[in-house]
Amino acid sequence: MAQALIASSANPKHRPPGRPRSEQARKNILRSTLRLLRKDGFVELSIEAIAADANVGKATVYRWWPNKAALVADAFLSSAEADLRFPNTGSVRHDLSLQMKRLVRVLRGKRGRIVSALIGGGQSDASLIKAFRERFMMPRRQEAYEILRRGITRGELPAGLDLDLTLDALYGPIYLRFLIRHDALTEQFACLLCSTVMDGVIVERQSTNHKSACKVTRTN
Repeated sequence: MAQALIASSANPKHRPPGRPRSEQARKNILRSTLRLLRKDGFVELSIEAIAADANVGKATVYRWWPNKAALVADAFLSSAEADLRFPNTGSVRHDLSLQMKRLVRVLRGKRGRIVSALIGGGQSDASLIKAFRERFMMPRRQEAYEILRRGITRGELPAGLDLDLTLDALYGPIYLRFLIRHDALTEQFACLLCSTVMDGVIVERQSTNHKSACKVTRTN
């Protein structure tokens, strides 16, 4: 009997699954969140319903996420992260254009409704917009900073480029068309937008008077 117990503990095949089982539960929770979010919307979505659909306890959900907003943001990210990675083609213009077109495809698809819920609901729910900003937007923005810095290192972009202003100019119009729907949000639009902003950056680098004409005082 003792020998059998020793053999069992020494053989990893007899050890309880532990972390793999927990990781599977986490994936189930994310999938259930996306499914119920599409079906019921953010307002009607509940941790209880998600836990029941994923066949886990509420405590398991709260082990990873502090609230519904954080869970929804991570669920969207889990479904879109691979699609929204920035490529590294050796051209900053091409890298940005490809990623912007991928973003447009995501926003125009079923996952776009999740983004609408996050941004729309976030106007009256501070925790929701915070979760979207911290868990989705800012990590993507950090990746975009690296794309722009690579362009600066290669001499494609000016050394003093305002990274935040450039990214706002690139991505702001995409979200404007997505939310306001005043015009079509297409991949062609993303390409034209990228070219327009990048051309403007190059013109600014070549101009000697442009910066002084647009000089502003920033406030924190």
